[in-house]
Amino acid sequence: MTEPQPRAPHDPGMPHEVLTMGRIGVDLYPLQTGVPLQHVESFGKFLGGSATNVAVAAARLGRSAALITRTGDDPFGVYCHEALRGFGVDDRWVTPVAQYPTPVTFCEIFPPDDFPLYFYRLPKAPDLEIRTGELDLAGVTGAAVFWVTGTGLCAEPSRAATLAALAARAPGRDDAVATVLDLDWRPMFWGAGAAGPLTGEEAAEQARPHYRQALAHATVAVGNLAECEVATGVREPHACAEALLAAGVELAVVKQGPKGVLAVHADGTAVEVPPHPVEVVNGLGAGDAFGGALCHGLLAGWDPEYTMRYANAAGALVASRLACSSAMPAAAEVEELLRA
Repeated sequence: MTEPQPRAPHDPGMPHEVLTMGRIGVDLYPLQTGVPLQHVESFGKFLGGSATNVAVAAARLGRSAALITRTGDDPFGVYCHEALRGFGVDDRWVTPVAQYPTPVTFCEIFPPDDFPLYFYRLPKAPDLEIRTGELDLAGVTGAAVFWVTGTGLCAEPSRAATLAALAARAPGRDDAVATVLDLDWRPMFWGAGAAGPLTGEEAAEQARPHYRQALAHATVAVGNLAECEVATGVREPHACAEALLAAGVELAVVKQGPKGVLAVHADGTAVEVPPHPVEVVNGLGAGDAFGGALCHGLLAGWDPEYTMRYANAAGALVASRLACSSAMPAAAEVEELLRA
């Protein structure tokens, strides 16, 4: 496969190939593996947030990418802008919110499959203050691939803005390659009831109608089995895919962990691709690398099987590294792993 080469700075008058919308923040990851957080003595600082990482991943693969989000009006917010620009991601739609701090996320690293996350997003994350009236809908509709996340649906005004942006993506445009909903289920973000924090089941029941609204405007849905169950009410992989297609998407991508990825198209095409084996260092960020590579494959017009293999390889590379955003691979690295 011929890969695009890294681009010159994006022409502000041209549409982006990939535009994402959602979370941003600062990841503080332990530099000691297998150590409980209370005993960690040193951390690495990295740009974070799912939608942010997907934009970085796409830019690393040579695509013109931009992000819609909000940070705090603080030094960590300045860091986010500097990091985005360093990765080649257009930050024109990243704006400050004076009253809320830029979120910070800690993790613990217990390879191969235990990576607890601790989100510091209180009293409210600035990325949930994205407002409909402030959206550049020309930028949203002009992007070839538009990517939003389920997290953006968890609170207002972000929920209304996310749904408005999705609705603005007119169906049938020749230059619109895909409108992607990353299910991105984080139950702890879905507020509290009268009796206190919601249970996982209560949060899922609260979220499902909003997911269905978003799916009605998306052409691609991506999620693991737990996320698909929240969106559809079913958990068996093929049933998840069929339910997502019935909700309105054209391509359902169901991640099955060690069993690989299932991709089912509305035309009846179905492929199941095994994961790419690597020695896992930090599994966080692998899904975002997968997402950026999925955008890359959709833009390239690859068939579903190769796209899934490529995306799996990109995710595997990030899983074999400590960081998320700065670990996103270049196209040559993905191709080399596929050849190996």
